[in-house]
Amino acid sequence: MALRLYNSFSGQKEGFKPLVDNQIGIYVCGITAYDDCHLGHARAAVVFDVIIRYLRHRGFKVTHVQNITDIDDKIINRAREKGVSCKELSEHYTGKFHRDMEALGVARPDMEPKATGHIQDIIRLIETLVSKGYAYAAEGNVFFSVEKFPGYGRLSHRSLEEMQAGARVEIDSRKRNPMDFALWKASKPGEPSWESPWGPGRPGWHIECSAMSIRYLGETFDIHGGGQDLIFPHHENEVAQSVAATGKPFVRYFVHNGFVTINGEKMSKSLGNFLTIKEILSGYHPEALRLFLLSKHYRSPLDYSEDLIREKQVSLDRIYTTLSEAMEISATSAPQPDAGISLPPEVEDAYTRIRDLKKLFYEAMDDDFNTAQAMGHVFDAVKGINTLLQISKKGPDQACRAAIGFAVSAIREVGQVLGLFSTDPKSYLEGRRAEKLSKLSLTADQIRDLIHQREEARAKKDWAVADALRKKLAGANIILKDSPQGTTWEIKE
Repeated sequence: MALRLYNSFSGQKEGFKPLVDNQIGIYVCGITAYDDCHLGHARAAVVFDVIIRYLRHRGFKVTHVQNITDIDDKIINRAREKGVSCKELSEHYTGKFHRDMEALGVARPDMEPKATGHIQDIIRLIETLVSKGYAYAAEGNVFFSVEKFPGYGRLSHRSLEEMQAGARVEIDSRKRNPMDFALWKASKPGEPSWESPWGPGRPGWHIECSAMSIRYLGETFDIHGGGQDLIFPHHENEVAQSVAATGKPFVRYFVHNGFVTINGEKMSKSLGNFLTIKEILSGYHPEALRLFLLSKHYRSPLDYSEDLIREKQVSLDRIYTTLSEAMEISATSAPQPDAGISLPPEVEDAYTRIRDLKKLFYEAMDDDFNTAQAMGHVFDAVKGINTLLQISKKGPDQACRAAIGFAVSAIREVGQVLGLFSTDPKSYLEGRRAEKLSKLSLTADQIRDLIHQREEARAKKDWAVADALRKKLAGANIILKDSPQGTTWEIKE
């Protein structure tokens, strides 16, 4: 199946063909560096991280550009509140953003330009728009005239009249039309400013992305990404000013991820449900958060709850447990069954879950990066491995072990695309056990001592004491598993 993706321009899935064979330029809108990154930022970051990983996995040479907005009204206001410079504030939150992304396993973009580093590019672009009659100066500001651009509204699929009727636009007597937007803002006393043909000021928000994407990817490039909240006005304005300036198509495919809610409500500080990435990762493994964020199609709305993230953490633990057991039992070399291995019927039946994992994974991802479906195939493969593990425990079987080894290899390979299962399974499980132990009322030595006492009671057939010790451990969230080889224990999530 050829890659198809949903293009916000057309409102439908389209076959993907890059501008230059096997090369893709992608620009993703980054953060405005004035506050901690939240769950919405995490979703956009992970979604586009996986998209870029997949495109590279399939052989494309991807150039990924993602900006940092380091001058903006929000930054100016927050810096004033904190009594620091805009530069200090933006650098502080950019650093925190980088640490959050590193924790989440999100790769750095190839280029991460900042608005303040491209003032001259921005000024030149605005000068072009003024000279072509698409923009006008007013009291040291420069505004884009939306009425001069016939295609305005194409991306958000609304006419200018519909936008004006439904807009809540602050009245500004300097504008010729209430929908006109700022390209350059005259500086107020005490604000950072740069010299320009229109006087000291700073860039508007929208123009920076046009200037920087054109600078690094060219006047026309393949994919522009961001959250659905950026479709209007940000991306709509980017299209207008870019096409007006160059006379060429700006972006060939617009890709937007869906919104995130918290327990069915919009995330908001005023509602007390504003969750930062750091807060979530203080209680859950980063891959559990990635697993949650990829559990729905990227365009679908995603609702966060403690129950759901806990469920993903449990699923992740189980997958790592399976991988750990599988890696211990699998053969060192693991050719596919159709490469000369004869499989018994019961092994062949289990192997059907994993034989075509990569093929099914590619089909799901080629269908508009459907990570939810792709993860479903991964879970099916894990079930297949568990079945093979049970069969292999009945006796050594080279074919079964080889099949398990191939399955592990396939899961680890698709996991690299998803940013999952990257840790050594034993190290992961040891870390999780230590993390869980730190939250218990008992230490590991105390748990082992109670288990030893229980074993002695069972040896004496003192079932009442043995049962009481089991209940005591269960009350501390310790689950016992008895087998002919002895008693093992695990911590209930």
